[in-house]
Amino acid sequence: MDIISYQSIPAILRENARKFGDRTAISYKKKGVYISQTYAEFYERVLLLARGLGKVGVQPGDKVAIFSENRLGWAISDFGIQCAGAITVPIYATNTGKQAAYVINHSEAKVVFVSTKGQYEKLLAVKDKIPHVEHIISYERFMGHRSFPVYTQYQLSEIETPLSKEDKETIESQIDNIRHEDIITIIYTSGTTGVPKGVLLSQYNILCDCEYGVKQLGGMGDKETFLSFLPLSHVLERTGGYYATLLSGNHIAFAEDVSKVMENMVEIRPTAMVSVPRLFEKIYSRIYETVHKSSPLRRNLFHYAVKIGSRYVRTRYIDKKPVGLLGLQYRFFDRLVFSKVRDRFGGRLKFFICGGAPLDKTINEFMWIIGIPVFNGYGLTETSPAVTLCSIDNIRFDSVGKPLEKVEVKLAEDGELLLKGPMVMQGYYKNDEATKETFEDGWLKTGDIATIDKDGFVYIVDRKKEIIVTAGGTNIAPQPIESDMRLDKYISQAIVFGDRKPYLVALLTPNIERLIDFTREEKINYLDIEELVKHDKIRELYRARIDALNKNYPPYKTIKHFALIAREFSVEGGEVTPTLKLKRKEIYNKYKDVVEELYTKNGNGLVFQSKSTHGEKK
Repeated sequence: MDIISYQSIPAILRENARKFGDRTAISYKKKGVYISQTYAEFYERVLLLARGLGKVGVQPGDKVAIFSENRLGWAISDFGIQCAGAITVPIYATNTGKQAAYVINHSEAKVVFVSTKGQYEKLLAVKDKIPHVEHIISYERFMGHRSFPVYTQYQLSEIETPLSKEDKETIESQIDNIRHEDIITIIYTSGTTGVPKGVLLSQYNILCDCEYGVKQLGGMGDKETFLSFLPLSHVLERTGGYYATLLSGNHIAFAEDVSKVMENMVEIRPTAMVSVPRLFEKIYSRIYETVHKSSPLRRNLFHYAVKIGSRYVRTRYIDKKPVGLLGLQYRFFDRLVFSKVRDRFGGRLKFFICGGAPLDKTINEFMWIIGIPVFNGYGLTETSPAVTLCSIDNIRFDSVGKPLEKVEVKLAEDGELLLKGPMVMQGYYKNDEATKETFEDGWLKTGDIATIDKDGFVYIVDRKKEIIVTAGGTNIAPQPIESDMRLDKYISQAIVFGDRKPYLVALLTPNIERLIDFTREEKINYLDIEELVKHDKIRELYRARIDALNKNYPPYKTIKHFALIAREFSVEGGEVTPTLKLKRKEIYNKYKDVVEELYTKNGNGLVFQSKSTHGEKK
């Protein structure tokens, strides 16, 4: 994949439209059916939009915002903005009007694309706070308020008016003028704390990340199908899925939304996907729920198959030894068991790329066992994003891989991961102070505590700011403990607190399906989930689960008290980022009374105390 020889992403799209004109580029669902556009059709739509942007006064270097979920319009807008020489400013579709207004004002975006009337109405509510916006463009047709006019992307593109020779020459001359150093996008960090910062990424940053990321994986053909479901507003999906797919001449399909990913996988039958740990946690939980409900014979068969599979993947991929008879055993169970599991995901998946947070090693190994390798990677918005990545030849289930080509890594004295590389950002927009604070002698300070083994594999311990320092002065990384708790079949989400406190406590959300199964088995009557989590038998159940977990840890790492929260933490509730990471500060602020009560003797009915443990190991 030789893309760095090109000066820009639009230049590669133009070449792909010439080389792969009739090949499917993008698929999207409309009125319940997936429909597609070829590379030639997609490029034509992009040029039409670039023409329209020029007509409304968008100049090279201007900022244009996209306030939308993943869809065809997003992709056309992004490439059209670049072809006009402008800069794409994505806004998470889940943002409020106030949050969107901050990004629009700070970036000085003069045009804003919105997906639906709902997104438009968010902006309408704050229209007095975004006075510099000149045009609102929608992907769907609806009536706007007369004081805040809106036009459709079709109208802006003048779809019925074909591109003239002069139109095409003008736009393609703009493409020719784009250089490696030109800014492609300003991405505002979703952030778990603080005001978002605008990360400046250049064409070269993104091109290098695609080039070296694909090279780390061992290359990519041009017959792959990617299913996109993470927000394109986030750099992981945008670079690792969307750009990497289209720049290599492959096919990308957009999922309807996060809740329908499993259904869309069966429809699209993807060969590769980009995801975050939350999806794999749900896949793992769902598979084991199904096994739990099956007959004793099927359960025993599945567990034995997994046992053989674990020996096989460790022998072949970790120890890199001949598999011999073990290979025959694995192929038998693969046909009998694992191929049936893969069919639920479309049957063609070759691999996942996972980022955003470390994936639990038990779940990662399980995915390899069932024949769908997960390549863990690491990066930041500030690094375009990938700087490390596992591959088929270099895998450790609890590692985020080895550095990509041209990337240098080292550890600061306190264990913080520092790095250099061609995918590192140009800085924060209009924030020189933050930019200076982020770099030290040319090294980017990642804010993550890490270790690096003798073979060069990088392991992320936790966010530096999230390390818990107890009242006794002990440093504890909460993420591994939280990950262990989420492996429990009755726990959906877990978050640990204990900074400057004498011990650790946790808030848990239940796996509702498993909990309801338990209520049937135990014949527990309840009115709703709020009442159920307060039931004595449910308290006893979760106390036993936490006690079992605590046996794996020394006393200072055990969860002394915990509370059950009746509903899951969510993006809509403000407790989860759009990339499905828990916002520790927001959750604490929302449930401060509950957390603090876990440190008092008289609880509120949701407070449970675990039995003391002696730090026994598994």
